[in-house]
Amino acid sequence: MARSEDTGDEIWLLQHFPVYTQGLSGKAEHVLSPAGIPVIPADRGGQVTYHGPGQWVAYILYDLRRAGVNIRELVALLETAVVNLLADLDIKAYGDPAARGVYVDGRKIAALGLKVSRGRSYHGLSLNADMDLSPFSGINTCGYEGLEVTSVAHELHSGSCPSLDDLGEALLDHLLRVLR
Repeated sequence: MARSEDTGDEIWLLQHFPVYTQGLSGKAEHVLSPAGIPVIPADRGGQVTYHGPGQWVAYILYDLRRAGVNIRELVALLETAVVNLLADLDIKAYGDPAARGVYVDGRKIAALGLKVSRGRSYHGLSLNADMDLSPFSGINTCGYEGLEVTSVAHELHSGSCPSLDDLGEALLDHLLRVLR
């Protein structure tokens, strides 16, 4: 479906089967050992990342012109939504303007990869909720050698993690708050 200035904004929240996605600026040398996980080219910004069960992926179909924001402001808004969600869970997180995404003590918990065409964004962000993090060892996550990743469940020491559905609803709520 082609989007126009009359198309409403949408957020698609989903989980993927195990897959590595390689962004437009992605370099093959950042895929170290895929171990049977498919590597799929994606027309978004960024390098390579992993998506899999237990991770929420939010596709942000958003008209930046209509909202009066630029791409940098949108990135900051998305990071803010995740930081605020994590603050609700007593997890101290932050965005890093030098390496976009959301981090907890230097470990990446959420990645961003956007594409903007004709003033409208697609693709979005991924939040590691309660997932197997070992596939990240098969890549240089987001193009950074040795970058560690974490998840909400790990930061909350597993047992106290909200259900995946509750965490997804909370993520959606925080995204809607910042994108209004």
